[in-house]
Amino acid sequence: MLTHDQIWNALDRLAARAGLSPSALAKRAGLDPTTFNKSKRITSDGRERWPSTESVAKALAATGVSIDSFVQYIENSARAVQAVPLLGFAEAGSGGYFDDGGFPVGKGWDEVGLPSVNDEHAYALEISGDSMKPTYRDGDVIVVSPGAPIRRGDRVVVKTKAGEVMVKELRRRTQKVIELQSLNPAHTDRTLPTAEVEWIARIVWASQ
Repeated sequence: MLTHDQIWNALDRLAARAGLSPSALAKRAGLDPTTFNKSKRITSDGRERWPSTESVAKALAATGVSIDSFVQYIENSARAVQAVPLLGFAEAGSGGYFDDGGFPVGKGWDEVGLPSVNDEHAYALEISGDSMKPTYRDGDVIVVSPGAPIRRGDRVVVKTKAGEVMVKELRRRTQKVIELQSLNPAHTDRTLPTAEVEWIARIVWASQ
């Protein structure tokens, strides 16, 4: 029997394979950007809401994926996808989304199904704008593992105590400073005093 979760997980996987978040997939398909969001999957009175045949067809056309492949996504979704909290990168600097250790908290998160990263605390951020090109583009989704060990050369998300959130490559980390290299050559590298950094977490997957 086809389940509600299987269909939605398959759509999440379709989006991820195209390097898109669910909202970016909906926009590419010419639909309302919230069509595939988690908040639209259950009605206000708690009933399951299924995606329409038309919206699925438009999503397949927009990504160039056949119905046969989509059926494979449905059949494989249960074992291939992990549901992780999703937040727009532009919102990450606002209060209430992370605890002091950089773990996701609060109710403002959406949810997206992505390939399993074996970390129950992992979360996803949807990139907005072009400040991280060519590494990450507008609409890309990155998965962050706050518990993963970090080494020189890793791509990381850093939040300062002043509330700034940035994606950089870790060049060097000492007791006193953290040296970060920008992904976009047009942006300057940063050296931050360790005391000014609230948390740093490794990027373990990106939808590209």
